[in-house]
Amino acid sequence: MKPDYWDRAKRTLARKDPVMAAIIRSRPKVFLARRGEPFVTLARAIVGQQISVKAAQSVWDKVCLCAGTVTPQSVLASKRGELRACGLSERKVEYIADLAQHFLDGTIQVQRWPDMDDEAIIAELIQVRGIGRWTAEMFLIFNLLRPDVFPVDDLGLQKGIRDAYFRHRRIALKTMVKLGETWRPWRSVATWYLWRSLDPLPVEY
Repeated sequence: MKPDYWDRAKRTLARKDPVMAAIIRSRPKVFLARRGEPFVTLARAIVGQQISVKAAQSVWDKVCLCAGTVTPQSVLASKRGELRACGLSERKVEYIADLAQHFLDGTIQVQRWPDMDDEAIIAELIQVRGIGRWTAEMFLIFNLLRPDVFPVDDLGLQKGIRDAYFRHRRIALKTMVKLGETWRPWRSVATWYLWRSLDPLPVEY
């Protein structure tokens, strides 16, 4: 389902930025989509770290067979050797177990997130082993559908900005940040369209 702010954000970005307007016009029927529960989304992000999308899907499918419905409880009930046999490294097994423990002991409280700002949620998530700022920002965009996240360290976003605005030239991060300020309060939407300018297929997590 399309985020309720999506069409308003598109109109505002297109009115303020002719380059962004052209990107938006070229992709009229696609939009950001959410998939998955918070725990599953974060666990999948850990599984997919530093491996290809195809390999990550294969490992995740095996984890689902091992744990059944993937929940904090089912992950902690699974034997570590069984999870390793799915293709997870020992470190990733530890990371997913730590994530599950944070959900179960109340350190992560999903029900509080609607009342928390983006930085507070990021600060909470990066307490989990294996989750850094980039993973937390992706979660804010793709699972919580937060409208104004700007993952300045994302390589795809950097390339999208270089290609669309600077004729493929390398630029400083501060230049990216300055450009991003012009897209407030819809930087997630601008980021998403810049990703789409590189890869037309919408991403779901």
